[in-house]
Amino acid sequence: MTLTKRVIPCLDVDNGRVVKGMHFASIKDAGDPVSLAEKYSNEGADEIVFLDITASEQGRETIKALVSKVAQVIDIPFTVGGGVKTLQHARDILLSGADKVAINTGAVKNPEIITKLMEIFGKQCVVVAMDVKRNYDYQKGKHVFSSDSKKFWFEVYIYGGKTATGLDAIEWAREVERLGAGEILLTSIDMDGTKEGYDIQLTKEIVNAVNIPVIASGGCGIPKHMLDVFLQSNVDAALAASIFHYKTHSVDRVKEYLKENGVPVRI
Repeated sequence: MTLTKRVIPCLDVDNGRVVKGMHFASIKDAGDPVSLAEKYSNEGADEIVFLDITASEQGRETIKALVSKVAQVIDIPFTVGGGVKTLQHARDILLSGADKVAINTGAVKNPEIITKLMEIFGKQCVVVAMDVKRNYDYQKGKHVFSSDSKKFWFEVYIYGGKTATGLDAIEWAREVERLGAGEILLTSIDMDGTKEGYDIQLTKEIVNAVNIPVIASGGCGIPKHMLDVFLQSNVDAALAASIFHYKTHSVDRVKEYLKENGVPVRI
């Protein structure tokens, strides 16, 4: 049986509003999270991802009341992340109506929390979000692609993409799988908000390194970008924001386009 690919709208939330930026900066308003979530659910989205993008940086927890409101208007899987550092916070998010918890900064700072979350809530509830940037050679003015620097092609960032960790993304992906993550949400900081397409090379590297589902994120501007990442990598799902928030394309039309071009999706 062929597994269907998932199309996932993302709600990046700041101060109770959905926002969108470029390279995790230049943020602008995109709407109300509750009404957008309901709209996407009705259009046939496979899941919704809700990320409180400033929670870690501001040292606070995700807004649970808003999570609860979103959960009440959708009937599809719902992943929530942002500022998750403790088991209690993860429990609160799940009790507010989320099906999965996404953790990024908290996982890098305390990797054991991945295993604890898995043991308590089940592997299917644990999503490790990875915000990744290509390393750049500023002297040469270009990205480094020589074979001897391959392990440093992709670096993990935390605190909303603002802080480099020194962690190689491919090695970290393998480690989070070993620790018990059920899924990886992989965002390219370089492509985020550009509407120029996903970082397919990065996506392929991570997908090939692990045996758990990977969600591609960052850069989707047109339906063809989603088609490209599905056809050129074995990624399990594609996440997008801009093309849905600004009414450029509806979820159902994107899925019809994918199906017409040979990608198995749930219509």
